[in-house]
Amino acid sequence: MFIDFARIRIKAGNGGDGCVSFRREKFVPKGGPDGGDGGRGGDVIGIGDQNVNTLLDYRYHKSFKAEDGKYGSGANKHGAGGKSVYLRLPLGTEVFQIENGKKVKLADITNHGEEIVISKGGYGGKGNMNFATPTNQAPRNATPGKVTEEIELELVLKLMADVGLVGFPNAGKSTLLSVVSAARPKIADYEFTTLEPMLGVVQVTDYQSFVMADIPGIIAGAHLGKGLGLQFIRHIQRTSILLFLIDVQSETPLEDYRTLRAELFLFDPFMDKKAHLIALSKLDTMPEDEYEDKVKEISQSFRKEFKEDIIGISSVTGYHIPEMKRMLFDLLQHNK
Repeated sequence: MFIDFARIRIKAGNGGDGCVSFRREKFVPKGGPDGGDGGRGGDVIGIGDQNVNTLLDYRYHKSFKAEDGKYGSGANKHGAGGKSVYLRLPLGTEVFQIENGKKVKLADITNHGEEIVISKGGYGGKGNMNFATPTNQAPRNATPGKVTEEIELELVLKLMADVGLVGFPNAGKSTLLSVVSAARPKIADYEFTTLEPMLGVVQVTDYQSFVMADIPGIIAGAHLGKGLGLQFIRHIQRTSILLFLIDVQSETPLEDYRTLRAELFLFDPFMDKKAHLIALSKLDTMPEDEYEDKVKEISQSFRKEFKEDIIGISSVTGYHIPEMKRMLFDLLQHNK
């Protein structure tokens, strides 16, 4: 099950209390203070793990608490520190703190092994040995360890891919991903076949490849949550470039492209500035001898309206698939 959102509660460990103690060795009358400090509480640490692909572990286990620091003791013995708790997070996870209904971003996990302290453990209290002075050689006071607060977190996973597939439902995105990679998304001839994002590695040559992400189709109003918009559109925020798929059978291909661009812009204005390629998909749904004329006709319209070129492809027959992969790879290199 692909889970890309979770809310959990965490608590760093409390600091251990300082100790009030006096030396009691034989032949040492009126021994001085020897109360040790309390141990530091454990931290709550987020760590990036490339072997974790979903936030499923945090859907059902919602509370995480680090170990408290141990109390100080006599003979100047400091309390042991509490054990930290590690939250193993998939790469691309953003961590937000929820406080008074507002979200504050605490971390963005993007690298394997990257560690970020989300909540620090409390400091241990001071033992009475710290309060001895020439005028107070037998202090009977120590300080308690710091008590930490429980924090509510929101975890949001945004897939990390090189190329993001963008198109209306049933535009052929899943079929394309299954053809150019080893990914096996569900494919059927109805809208919203894809109900969760999919990743696939696209091999261009023996030594050249890139990662492509397929998300559920975008419809008008997706930025407001219509269809599956808000739930998944964020997954192409991190992609380096975009591949727009326009169905060749659409009666309004220019309007389709305009709508897709508008939805991305309204969700995040920076997404509209990403480098991209436009592909006219599903050419196999028309006679082969009409391919070139149809692509040429729509290409002229795109060039006139948007000053952009398009490429016609068919995932079923493989028409222009190698050329498209090379164009995407070159665009990635140029964009870097």
